[in-house]
Amino acid sequence: MNSRLSSPLFWGAHSPLSALTGAGLIVMASSRFSFALLCAAALLWVYGFTALVFSAAAPIMPKRGKAVILLFLSAFVGGIFMLLASLLDPLLILTAAFFLVLIPPCCLGSGLIQASESHSTVEVLSRSLLEALVLSGIILAIALIREPLGMGTLSVPGGVQGVIEIFDIGRDDAFIPIRFLSASAGGLLLLGYAVALFRHLREQGGNTPAEDSP
Repeated sequence: MNSRLSSPLFWGAHSPLSALTGAGLIVMASSRFSFALLCAAALLWVYGFTALVFSAAAPIMPKRGKAVILLFLSAFVGGIFMLLASLLDPLLILTAAFFLVLIPPCCLGSGLIQASESHSTVEVLSRSLLEALVLSGIILAIALIREPLGMGTLSVPGGVQGVIEIFDIGRDDAFIPIRFLSASAGGLLLLGYAVALFRHLREQGGNTPAEDSP
């Protein structure tokens, strides 16, 4: 099997924290938990449908220009998601559009779908969805830290204003939100600590084979 598909999801050279795949997306989408939930749904949609269509059409793809076709395909799939989601929550989509447009380039940069020529559609689709789940999990985990500590709230999609705040402890004088964490610089700081911890655990676990190290 191609090493791209057999690479470990969490410890491999192509894992999000190892290769920093979608670093900008992680920082921007994790500012609020509602954004992270929307981004997770978009990742599964774009990765899944792009992998399905691109892998099924691999035999008729031209030898040149595959990267351009893949970018346009993933952007088209992402546009469909934004259109459908805007029918349910237009205000949230207007707010989140600036980072949702980063998902197609992230899908292209993962390098996964280019390995579809020698593998079945089911293999490529399942692997794409798993990698989208891993990236979504990272974004959701960071959002669960940034929003409660940085803004004193926890939000989910919905409501007339685009988001619903489950609680708001920022109004309590006993709690002072660390506003720095809600900014992009705070997201970069948390991402840096996450990467450092990830690589430390990977080295301690001995999961750094020479052929899979970044």
